[in-house]
Amino acid sequence: MNDPVPASETLRAALAGLLDGLPPRQAAGAVERLIANYRGSTPTHAPVLRDRADVAAYAAYRMPATFEAVRSALTALAAAAPGWAPGSHVDVGGGTGAATWAVGATWEGTRPVTVLDWAEPALALGREIAAAHPDLADARWQHARIGTALTLDATDLVTVSYVLGELSEADRTAVVDAAAAAAQAVVVVEPGTPDGYARVIEARDRLIGAGFHVAAPCPHSAACPIVPGTDWCHFSARVSRSSLHRQVKGGSLAYEDEKFSYVAATRFPVAPAPARVIRRPQIRKGQVLLDLCEPDEQLRRRTVTKRHGDLYKAARDADWGDAWPPRPPAPPEADTPQAY
Repeated sequence: MNDPVPASETLRAALAGLLDGLPPRQAAGAVERLIANYRGSTPTHAPVLRDRADVAAYAAYRMPATFEAVRSALTALAAAAPGWAPGSHVDVGGGTGAATWAVGATWEGTRPVTVLDWAEPALALGREIAAAHPDLADARWQHARIGTALTLDATDLVTVSYVLGELSEADRTAVVDAAAAAAQAVVVVEPGTPDGYARVIEARDRLIGAGFHVAAPCPHSAACPIVPGTDWCHFSARVSRSSLHRQVKGGSLAYEDEKFSYVAATRFPVAPAPARVIRRPQIRKGQVLLDLCEPDEQLRRRTVTKRHGDLYKAARDADWGDAWPPRPPAPPEADTPQAY
């Protein structure tokens, strides 16, 4: 797998200067409106990205965060399917193409890429930015109605990131079904909010109903053990703040954490995580508390103490969203599982 850092730096370099000539107040206003749409709902007849100012603001403000969230989901998919890499990719509602950059940061090599979106300004800017990425030089940027009329050609991987929240229930269903019919693997990413999680669960259920196996984040393909309305499953990816982030949001931190929910599912067998860390680990004196989603469809808190030796060291290094216990680095023979 490629090191994701160079890809993120290349993306940031490609984004630099997008706002040149755009008055700061106009850029900030566009971002504020986009944030409102991101947190709320948008009718399907109104694309969120309407003109060059919207697209430039989105790309500078949201594209790095989308890239990091999608890359995290794809990394989990790659861990569950270590012998597989997509030979082709369709990005549904891909806008300026953050998911295509994330795919390139996860798997080596080139592949046919098609980005579908209904916002022509987003496609145009995505094509412009992609000129900085050698593996995206031949990508197709295609106008498409994202909804019930969507049809997709057969492909290895379909990504649907930060799209379902813009759609009606009927359109969401149609998009997920089209992805399932076309792809060997489908990755859906939504904001890490209760509503975003609910949309991910809807997509997860439809993918399972279409014969897919959940590769991540869940350690099983059974029903989510979270009781609806009591909690939601989401994760976090760290994103370096751009000057536009600081201008719009204020504050002095050089980073922010992007919260997201996701599901990655495949038509082929996968090896999902034995369990998944679903909250930030709590490190106490001599022990680490891990909240886990486990393969028997239960949520449990596990306490790992110093007496667990290497497992305790691993627990201290564990992060929110990690597989648990950590996957061993391909030992010559299987280790005996450790109890904890």
